[in-house]
Amino acid sequence: MTRTRTQHWTADAIPDLTGRVHVVTGATSGLGLATTRALALRGGRVVLAVRDEAKGHRTAAALAADGIAPGLLTVRRVDLADLDSVRAFAEALRADHPRLDVLVNNAGVMAPPRTLSAQGHELQFAANHLGHFALTGLLLDRLPEDGRVVTVSSLMHRQGDLRLDDPAALAAERGYAPMAFYQRSKLANAVFGQELHRRLAAAGRPVRSVLAHPGYTATSLQSRDVTGFARFFYSRIGNPLLAQRPERGALPQLYAATAPDVAGGEFIGPDGAGELRGSPTRVKPSATAADPETGRRLWHLSEELTGVRYGLTAR
Repeated sequence: MTRTRTQHWTADAIPDLTGRVHVVTGATSGLGLATTRALALRGGRVVLAVRDEAKGHRTAAALAADGIAPGLLTVRRVDLADLDSVRAFAEALRADHPRLDVLVNNAGVMAPPRTLSAQGHELQFAANHLGHFALTGLLLDRLPEDGRVVTVSSLMHRQGDLRLDDPAALAAERGYAPMAFYQRSKLANAVFGQELHRRLAAAGRPVRSVLAHPGYTATSLQSRDVTGFARFFYSRIGNPLLAQRPERGALPQLYAATAPDVAGGEFIGPDGAGELRGSPTRVKPSATAADPETGRRLWHLSEELTGVRYGLTAR
């Protein structure tokens, strides 16, 4: 795989973000917290889009205690697995912000027991993909010409399958396998990011849709919901011995959100062996993620399931 390296880019290279407004989903821990801290340290205003509002306020207070100006941080509740909550969040945010510069679709759920969302969709597909699809569509007109949508996928998107012809499979009505459904949701993230880029380009809109993945990074995602052997592996072997810290894992999405040379449609991940760790670099999505026909089909399904229509047509 040919990669374009970024000269061992670090968060110190983030430009001055004074006056720019960022929305980061899942901002209270892991990659979201590291992203929020790095953006605010460079003067960016950050809306912490969180499911647990009390935890969000504690996070903001802790960041302020570390020297970040409290006025840069705003806490707003959203449950990405509940489309009604997504709509309420977007409506309130639109009322307060005529302009949003960067949306970081970061929040995620990983390999829980089979659970359905408020609208009856499998939880991982609902929270990881459908919620972010709806949120992006509801906020897209607030992004200026130099605005960006950064959608966080995973290395595991390469093992995923979507099975778009089988709604029962997407709803986990049979054969639920927690990790397989996580992989499916992360493939959906990658397909969405690519298709959004194609549709923005076709409409002549310069807003950039960029993908990122953190490699193998130790976060609460692997311990909060994961069960069985996977939980044992992550907690006892993988995270302590192999994983990088969230501050390193967040670099690809920070690069995608802030680096001046990032182009729409690019995928940013670590430059190390197997893309497991390292500095941000340009990587390639799987063939399925890059396939325009798969993008069109997922897009139409997502509009149908969320009721959110972008008004962007495919080429």
